[in-house]
Parts: sequence; C-alpha cells; structure tokens
Amino acid sequence: MSDLPASVLFTCDHNAVRSPIAEGIAKLYYGHSFYIQSAGVKNDLEIDGFCVAVCDEMAVDLTRHRARSFDEMQDWGDDLGGFDLIISLSPASQRKALELTRYYHLNVEYWPIMDPTGLGETRDAKLVRYRQARDQIIERLVARFGPPKA
Repeated sequence: MSDLPASVLFTCDHNAVRSPIAEGIAKLYYGHSFYIQSAGVKNDLEIDGFCVAVCDEMAVDLTRHRARSFDEMQDWGDDLGGFDLIISLSPASQRKALELTRYYHLNVEYWPIMDPTGLGETRDAKLVRYRQARDQIIERLVARFGPPKA
C-alpha cells in the first residue's frame, strides 16, 4: 500500500505483549516512514518477558518499553487526535478506540491477533505461542504497509 499514514498507534489490553511487539517491529520495518507508538486500555502490567525474548530474536529491543494506557498518553500530552490510524490488536482496545472516534476523527482497524499469555506449559511451548503472535503481527504489518523499508 503506497498511502502510508503519518502516524500509527497500536493498542491492546495492557500494552505489555501485542502492542509493544507491533510497535517495536513497525519501528524496525518502517521507523522513518511514519510516527509509531503503542498503548493499552490499562497499564497494570510490565512488559512481558516472553514478548521481549521473541522480539530479541529479531534484534528488536523491548527491554526499555514502559506500558502506558490511553489515559496516560493524554495526561502526558500525546494528542490521540493527532494519530492518523489506530490499529487495535484486542477486542477491548478496539472498543476503546471506537469510543475515541466520537471525539476525534480517527481511522481504526482491528487486527485479531492471538493473545499468547497463559498458553503453553513449558518455556519452549510458551515461546512457540509468542512467536506465533509475533508472526501474525508481521504478516499484518507487511500486508498493510508493504515490505520493510529498512
């Protein structure tokens, strides 16, 4: 797709797994093409260690990511109305994004990405699930924004 937005906000429930993965990989692939951020409906969790591990496999460093909510973004001066596109990766974040469209003119897309938390019994089995979620995000990124620019 040649019409890239100027700014994209990736959202999920806690800004601890799916949206940080999407933000990190999008910055790797398209970092200079448009402004990229992420947020959650809540920020009650820290970045997930399995999320950090599967992104590290791609040289995407999420160790400094700090979870933040929609409300915190506004409190810190990030104008949600300044984003061209919100990509929701969970049903709860989709509802929240659609609520915001009552106040801002925003385009909202929903990408149903699997929530890998709580799946798998062993460390290796958990990593397989997190890689599946990461790879779903990569497929959607490339389908929506084209091949990596980096």
